[in-house]
Amino acid sequence: MTPAQILQAARRQGLMIATAESCTGGMVAAALTDVPGSSDVFERGFVSYSNAAKVAMLGVLQTTLEAHGAVSEQVAREMADGALAHSLADLAVAVTGIAGPGGSEFKPEGRVCFGLARYGQKAVVETIEFGALGRAKVRLAARDHALALLARALG
Repeated sequence: MTPAQILQAARRQGLMIATAESCTGGMVAAALTDVPGSSDVFERGFVSYSNAAKVAMLGVLQTTLEAHGAVSEQVAREMADGALAHSLADLAVAVTGIAGPGGSEFKPEGRVCFGLARYGQKAVVETIEFGALGRAKVRLAARDHALALLARALG
């Protein structure tokens, strides 16, 4: 589904969308809001690049960050849940990862964790290893995967 099709599906179902982004820096929100008329479906986007922003804007627990790190399914879940809790949206997607360059033995470049939360349902999470594609390509791949998650949820 294209961003326009995602918005149309949400519109048909009467759902509002929010995004919570770290490594993509707002690219998912930008893809959706590039579509004319998106304001009736896209409720808001959170760019929570720092850990402090994740805590302040989305209610991610400091203890979760300390126990698992920002790039974790636990944080992705709390980001997605927080986007719903701090917005009027019914559906939220979250992205947190290591775009590069760099990474570590335990959290390599290209690892991105995603969360998808829908009002009244338990959030689902997953981790994708995109590999060391380079910063720009990891970010684009993460954006596209987040959009695909929204599309599947609305499918």
